[in-house]
Amino acid sequence: MKFSCIKDNLSIGLSITSHIPTKNANLPILNNVLMVAKNGSVRLTATNLEMAISCLIRGKVEEEGDLTVPSKLFSDYVSLLPNEKVNIRIEGQMMLVSCGSYKTKMNGLPAADFPLVPSITATRSYQIPAEKFRHTLSQVLFAVAANESRPELAGVFMKFHTSSPEKGIVTLATTDSYRLTECQIGVNSSSSEEISVIVPAKTMAEVGRILSIFRDDVETPSDLTVNLSENQIVFVFGTVELISRTIDGTYPDYRQIIPKTFQTEAKIDREDFIKIVKAASLFSKSGLFDVNVEFQPGGSVTVSAVDAARGENTASCSAKEISGQVNAVTLNYRYLLDGLQALNTDDISFQMIDAANPCVLKPVSSSNEYLYILMPIRQ
Repeated sequence: MKFSCIKDNLSIGLSITSHIPTKNANLPILNNVLMVAKNGSVRLTATNLEMAISCLIRGKVEEEGDLTVPSKLFSDYVSLLPNEKVNIRIEGQMMLVSCGSYKTKMNGLPAADFPLVPSITATRSYQIPAEKFRHTLSQVLFAVAANESRPELAGVFMKFHTSSPEKGIVTLATTDSYRLTECQIGVNSSSSEEISVIVPAKTMAEVGRILSIFRDDVETPSDLTVNLSENQIVFVFGTVELISRTIDGTYPDYRQIIPKTFQTEAKIDREDFIKIVKAASLFSKSGLFDVNVEFQPGGSVTVSAVDAARGENTASCSAKEISGQVNAVTLNYRYLLDGLQALNTDDISFQMIDAANPCVLKPVSSSNEYLYILMPIRQ
């Protein structure tokens, strides 16, 4: 194998593929990235057996061939090279890299030993606006369950359906039993069939990372293509392809816990609310992280906390509108701040029934797109 490419192209390709390999004593080749020079292009592939990422990089191929080399080592080395042409050739199981005055030799392993990445035959395909999807992932991933005792909660629930004959929608939802997020995005699809999958959170985090890498690249496509087949999902974005297994199981029917009516509703400036929550959080009980939120209709929002060792704090901000009855609820301030920061709008709507039922946070401007449900701390 012999090829050359510019340093930036190689560096981006490696930044995409070198992230998922992990040290594996039983299968050391999983620490490597597979390079295949064929048909005038070079494809980099990495896998951890649960998902695989491949990326096509532009370059000039003089001799076709393949080899696997240590992924992190190669990526770290390329990041230090000058912005010049990189020349790579293979001699046996050795990769020779030269760029300007830099020269190195790197030991590799045969490509034949690399795990086979299956080709997927898609049964359904969807196009989702890439930037919207990237933003949505930042709004839902934090609420995925960290404990995998219930595997279905360690993933992101995706439901593809239609709101009308012409419009498709994908609903994304996550929960760790203490809070829940739901967001909807419009999609393009030739299928009107309703289908649901659960995608591992690590896979979704990688998709978000890939979209962020290309965020400012004007040459990248505006849509992310999602292909589904039995037990697998494929994300395609430009020359990057990510294949992952899906999680077996049934996602809980979370919509039944979303309140339909409320006793108190408030419209609050998000930044003001965040400030008073942070002030009270300094005096919340260690390990409980509790703050008390009170609403006075026609008046203000007050957040308070008391800790026997440190003292107490009370902070208020005026609300743009509060309707309903006087109400109060005790919440985990970390979960409350997560939701407030995910909303990312100037004004938010806070809706509640009482101190024993879930609270709903959503943007005032686009209430149908994003919901954040927060369970109270029961006294």
